[in-house]
Amino acid sequence: MTRPVRYIFLLLDRFTMISFAAAIEPLRLANRIAGREIYAWRLIGENGETAVCSNGTRLVLDGGLGETQRGDTVLVCGGVDVARAATRPVLAWLRREARRGPRMGALCTGAWVLAEAGLLDGRRATIHWENQDGFAEEFPDVELIRTVFVEDGSRLTAAGGTAAIDLMLRQIARDHGADLANRVADQMIHTSIRSEDDFQRLSIPTRIGARHPRLAQVVARMEANIEDPISPARLALDADMSPRQLERLFARYLGRSPKRYYMELRLERARNLLLQTEMNVMEVALACGFASAAHFSKCYRATYGRTPYRQKGAAEPVD
Repeated sequence: MTRPVRYIFLLLDRFTMISFAAAIEPLRLANRIAGREIYAWRLIGENGETAVCSNGTRLVLDGGLGETQRGDTVLVCGGVDVARAATRPVLAWLRREARRGPRMGALCTGAWVLAEAGLLDGRRATIHWENQDGFAEEFPDVELIRTVFVEDGSRLTAAGGTAAIDLMLRQIARDHGADLANRVADQMIHTSIRSEDDFQRLSIPTRIGARHPRLAQVVARMEANIEDPISPARLALDADMSPRQLERLFARYLGRSPKRYYMELRLERARNLLLQTEMNVMEVALACGFASAAHFSKCYRATYGRTPYRQKGAAEPVD
């Protein structure tokens, strides 16, 4: 009898429980339904003893950063403050083990650590949508795909949340057939198995709570043009509306003006870049369509109650 396929879960500090559970439970259920151990797993971490996830739960580890075996798949489980979890020992271990040839994967923000280790250069990969702005800035040699999961050769990445279910169902179907994968999905009450082509986020109409095609069209253009904002007048013209009609549309469905909504999108991206990257405040300002750090700082403080310098933990500029 062939030995079980083994997954090595590297649990980083403050990893996300839901992504880890979404990956390991399909393996458990596959074993149960198959009536034998077709999958095995091992939990490891830098300290080799316990791992603490973002909700405070502690998990007992099977060991530290030891050697993998031929045929293993390593899955890096990330969560909050992932850049801090990308320690030298973790990066060195990933690089060393990657040379042995196992498949290397990541769940949620774990893709950040794989990229930091240089293991995603020239590859397609995904990461949780909240981290995509910072990821794209930090790792230009990685082709960021905004879908629920991505397989590129021996590299696997899942976006976070329940996306790991879909990634693991793909592996089960490949290893043991679609019937077993479907039965596992049924056990999990996962009624719609997503493919590599499915996007992470809800559609714009669903997110904004309004099924108005022209409003969705304008919001999509705003989201796609953060660095070089388009004027409300131009947005209205391209949507075949007058500026006044656009104002009324935003006021009715979103409770704010187009200008204010656009500003909130830009500031949200700025906050992500400040928290997730090493970009300085001026670089973030320019990346989010602000011509000066002073104007950016004023707008940021009005929205978040602190300046971008304080958000970044940097010294305030001297007037």
